[in-house]
Amino acid sequence: MPLGTLDRSPPPFFRQGPSALSRLLFFASLSVLLMAADSRVGLTTPLRTAAAILLNPIERALLVPVRGAGSVGDYLSGIAQAHQTTERARAELTRQAERSLQADQLLQENARLRALLELRTRLSVRTRAAEVLYDAPDPYTRKIIIDRGSSQGVQHGSPVINELGVLGQVTRVYPMTAEVTLVIDENAAIPVHNIRTGLRGVAFGDPSVDSMELRFVAANADVQVGDILQTSGLDGVYPPGMPVAKVSRLDRRTQSDFAKIALTPATKPDSVRHVLVLEPMGTQQPPKPTPADAALPVHGKDSPAAKPAAKAVRKDKE
Repeated sequence: MPLGTLDRSPPPFFRQGPSALSRLLFFASLSVLLMAADSRVGLTTPLRTAAAILLNPIERALLVPVRGAGSVGDYLSGIAQAHQTTERARAELTRQAERSLQADQLLQENARLRALLELRTRLSVRTRAAEVLYDAPDPYTRKIIIDRGSSQGVQHGSPVINELGVLGQVTRVYPMTAEVTLVIDENAAIPVHNIRTGLRGVAFGDPSVDSMELRFVAANADVQVGDILQTSGLDGVYPPGMPVAKVSRLDRRTQSDFAKIALTPATKPDSVRHVLVLEPMGTQQPPKPTPADAALPVHGKDSPAAKPAAKAVRKDKE
């Protein structure tokens, strides 16, 4: 092969273009030119707009996993926050319910105390307010314990009432407390009279059914269901005119000569909280005459006051 036909150019691997310094200067100058043209003329604005339009779907597709992870985190945190809010709401609802119950109890207690105060102003006897502590431990009796005793002036036999009527009578007195036998106890007995007819009788307690019974009333007596019975005041303990019970059932078809009359107490012993302890009426009545005073004649010619007059008449006759 003749030597003139050989290609003497170096292979592509060993070819050298412009030098590195030349290329640096070229691209640096081009960058400065483009920046100047972009700031002055806005040459690259269409290119940026086109690139933004073309790359927008790709950006959205790449952001889907990120947004999904964020949504899952927000969902989980929202559930946890919802549970916490629910627990706080339940706790607040419980507190509000407790406050509502306390408010209802205070309203009822306020109404009872107002009724007791109004009743206290109407009574002419001395009264003492007391609060029921608990029921007596004896299961065979119906008694309660109040927080007033002999230190506060409570006497044995004092009647106990509330705004509805007669509740019972003090049967035991301690220094700081007292025991009250309720009207529904089997040993309780109260003289009463019928408001409608004026018929007097005695109401006894019936603890088996938490009611009372009007005993020793003739079968043909004028008694009707719904009659109101009040204290007669004949026992010297209860003031007259206090509500005691109402006739709830009447049975005249008995084998005895007396009617069987069931009574509903005016008060509800199980729901009583505040009461009034009255001074017994016997302490306000004049003392009873002694047998010696009863033996002395009061009127007539044998009375001490008539003897001087008789002597004066005899002297005139002489």
